[in-house]
Amino acid sequence: MTKLVHRPREDAEFDFILGRSKVPVLAYFTGAWPKAIEPCRVMDVVVGDIAAAYTGRLTVVRTDITRCPAATERYGITGAPSCLLLKEGAAVAHSTGPMTSDEVRQFLDGHL
Repeated sequence: MTKLVHRPREDAEFDFILGRSKVPVLAYFTGAWPKAIEPCRVMDVVVGDIAAAYTGRLTVVRTDITRCPAATERYGITGAPSCLLLKEGAAVAHSTGPMTSDEVRQFLDGHL
């Protein structure tokens, strides 16, 4: 069975997942500091639903900012939750802050 949401433990694993993906990647960045915890929990559910709905069309990567600091810096992530859509490793869309499932779909559909 294919993993719906990848959870890299370090930057090298994040880069490995990006390098192997044959479809666009939704990199969802999370944080564990007090102001980010609740919005990120809400986004976890939304992103899980998106991963199921876009199976085969999108690779979803839940990225902890503290575990993947190089990726966070490389893509200019300054807050959590943040969503970044990547095509062949290049960022094509970026959004910071919690979103509903419909908002994420609009975010993706405009670029897929």
